[in-house]
Amino acid sequence: MNLSLLDLLKQQSASGKKQLAVLIDPDKADDRELIPLVTKAQKAGADYFFVGGSLLTSNQLDAVLNTIREISDLPTILFPGGVTQISSQADGMLLLSLISGRNPEFLIGAHVVAAPMLRQSGIQLLPTGYMLIDGGRPTTVSYISNTTPIPADKADIAACTAMAGEMLGLQLIYMDAGSGALHPIPQRTIQAVKAAVNLPVIVGGGIREAGQAEAAFAAGADVVVVGNALEDRPEFMEELARVKHMANLPLQA
Repeated sequence: MNLSLLDLLKQQSASGKKQLAVLIDPDKADDRELIPLVTKAQKAGADYFFVGGSLLTSNQLDAVLNTIREISDLPTILFPGGVTQISSQADGMLLLSLISGRNPEFLIGAHVVAAPMLRQSGIQLLPTGYMLIDGGRPTTVSYISNTTPIPADKADIAACTAMAGEMLGLQLIYMDAGSGALHPIPQRTIQAVKAAVNLPVIVGGGIREAGQAEAAFAAGADVVVVGNALEDRPEFMEELARVKHMANLPLQA
């Protein structure tokens, strides 16, 4: 029997295997750039495509998902910014609860509206505690969600927030500095969250260099997510693949 996406993420985390997710914004996914990126990501050894954005201004979600599925067998997972970003063409969806904020719309309100559509879609749902961490400047997701990110140096707040998410029954923790962040999430903050929960930890935002991805893995990230940097520099995928390979090498005695 094939594992569900959630079980797969948990199994890989428990075994210590590090994974890569490529984040694709449908608004920016022109076929001339999307097809080479997906092909390169598949060849380089990416593990997932996360598809979505904080604000979509075009109706390209289904088309982008179909294009990815035509040329890749990697799982496509929705990373939705709202209830309009639901598609049965995806393999699964991160059901995000914005636990770092205090806006009830993104804690439960949007979920109530989306619940009937999600039930009807039949896609796999991955209940996820979504935590915004300050990446050095306001981002689209902080503006749209009307929430204040956790300060990057407040590792204790981040850890307690993740702990509360786990106690509420969420199955994944996603720490995000946001698209266009000036800097990635500090290692100390990732380490604190990883130590506080027994859940897979996903980390994204502000990762533009191989050393930053390496630092996130070393701090405890189970999945590193990269988006903007690949749009600007597709060859970065090969560097990320090498980082993942090194992170998965057995430790020498």
